[in-house]
Amino acid sequence: MLWLAFLAAHGWLIWLCLNAPGLPLGDVTLVYKPWVGQALNEQFIVGIDQDWVYPILAIVPMLAASVAGFEHFGLAWLVIVSILDVIAFAVLIRGGRKRQTAGWWWIGALVCLGPISLARVDAITVPLAILAMLLALHRPAIAGAVLAIATWMKIWPAALIAALVIVLRTRWRVVMAGVTVTIAVVGGSLALGSGWHVAGFLTEQTGRGLQIEAPIAAPYLWQAALGVPGSFVYYDRDILTFQVTGTNIDTAIAIATPLLIIGVAAVVLIGVRAVRAGAATASVLPPLMLALVSTLIVFNKVGSPQFMVWLVVPVIAGILIQGGDFAPPAIVVLALCALTQIVYPYLYSLLLETWLPMVIVLTARNIGTVIVLGWAVTRTWQAGSAALRHENASAFSA
Repeated sequence: MLWLAFLAAHGWLIWLCLNAPGLPLGDVTLVYKPWVGQALNEQFIVGIDQDWVYPILAIVPMLAASVAGFEHFGLAWLVIVSILDVIAFAVLIRGGRKRQTAGWWWIGALVCLGPISLARVDAITVPLAILAMLLALHRPAIAGAVLAIATWMKIWPAALIAALVIVLRTRWRVVMAGVTVTIAVVGGSLALGSGWHVAGFLTEQTGRGLQIEAPIAAPYLWQAALGVPGSFVYYDRDILTFQVTGTNIDTAIAIATPLLIIGVAAVVLIGVRAVRAGAATASVLPPLMLALVSTLIVFNKVGSPQFMVWLVVPVIAGILIQGGDFAPPAIVVLALCALTQIVYPYLYSLLLETWLPMVIVLTARNIGTVIVLGWAVTRTWQAGSAALRHENASAFSA
């Protein structure tokens, strides 16, 4: 029954990607495919001959999708993602009740989020991250290598690496595996003549404006929706995203990246506090993963709908390790996925027109991400506090 539901969910999502209004496969067929075409025609390779918005390994699944021919590029992409999901799912559900529950939850998240679950490069990184998370305790070096590969496709798995490094005693195996992969990727890119373009994804992100779906863009989106002069949505042809502008927007853009760095640093310190206090791995690792990933969403200048898939991995980890105690964020994330599907792809044009009901839906989704972050940070802090109380009580009784 579980396998039937998983395969049916993917069949439904593939159908939506190919047939639903709003171009759910737009990035795959209108952006990824031209990048691959330019590379195969020896015009230029993104990430090698010019700065690119993605880390360099993101080109690998895009090239793989061209094997069946450019006329089948979109379908090939969906098949590749589905195969990776099947592999991760097979490993995930091999075990007891918690693993079965995590499998059902993943199915629910896929259906709630809709076609965007498969239709972006982020979808490639999710099954890789799930496999790494399942291997982390017993095969930390392999987990570190897989997460490093995923990070060189999309930067968000670095948050999972950070959580493993903070919590696991085998952290150096994770680090060394990640460094080895990074040296190989950078070395290979330099050998192909990339130069500094291999790190171009960092400058591409820091130099962009506020994407309309980003939580920190909400004040400007609301001003545009309410007709405040000077506030409006526009399309950035360099980054290929819709962004928002308004009064003092340059200041907001300038402080966004420092806020993200401060947020990540604060969560890292809370995690370190819990570990140094002696908190158990089971009590710290899942909420810390969720806190770090949520921070990357809440304080990001970008707010693409596919970012919701990032939350899948820490929630699955939480269900596996903490069971029912992780129900609150698991339920909230399902709601966030459903709200995201309302926004994209079906009614996205109404959001671009700053139609007030859609702005309200998006705002509710973004508030939900803040709630998830708050819950995760609180649980990580409580794990440290409980360990400190236990240590103090033991010292007093001694």
